[in-house]
Amino acid sequence: MFRIGLTGGIASGKSSASRRFAELGAVVIDHDVLAREAVAPGTVGLDEVVQAFGDGVLTADGALDRPALGRVVFGDADALARLEGIVHPQVRRLSAEREAAAAAATPDAVVVHDIPLLVETGQVGAFHLLVVVHAPVEARVARLVDGRGMTDDDARSRVAAQAGDDERLAVADVVLDGSGDVGHLHEQVDDLWVRVRQEIAEELDADELEA
Repeated sequence: MFRIGLTGGIASGKSSASRRFAELGAVVIDHDVLAREAVAPGTVGLDEVVQAFGDGVLTADGALDRPALGRVVFGDADALARLEGIVHPQVRRLSAEREAAAAAATPDAVVVHDIPLLVETGQVGAFHLLVVVHAPVEARVARLVDGRGMTDDDARSRVAAQAGDDERLAVADVVLDGSGDVGHLHEQVDDLWVRVRQEIAEELDADELEA
């Protein structure tokens, strides 16, 4: 199994790269999806969130009221750290389960962990290959304003809340240029996929020779 960590700033093109990896045959584990699963109704994660922040973070039907929780933790570093201390371990548990299932089904699987906050959560050294999708800040702000209807101030706040570009680029093994159109990004993912599959094939051949 070959493990890729995929990250990038908001509106960088990371999600497009992630979808392309899946189309090529990678097992993509989306950590945003896992974060929602971690606090779904009936989970230990949701129980712990309620214990920490009270019933006011629940909707009438017992699901997590994300806007209400956001109001509790927004601007409160201690509250946010407490929330992350609940959610992140659950996400990593779910991620390990998905990865183990992929490896059991296909020993030479390529598993892509799509993690928006990979750098911020200290997971830099956890992968065979760390891929960063990069686009300049101004291009990302324009995408958020034009494509998602944000104000310029809101867009810049969302960008500023994440790790800086220099931090991500400093730890990248591979940088994909997300500043152009989707086709250009897909071409880069395709080229990387060929290289990864070739590396896996060479390792398997070497193992057979040693056996």
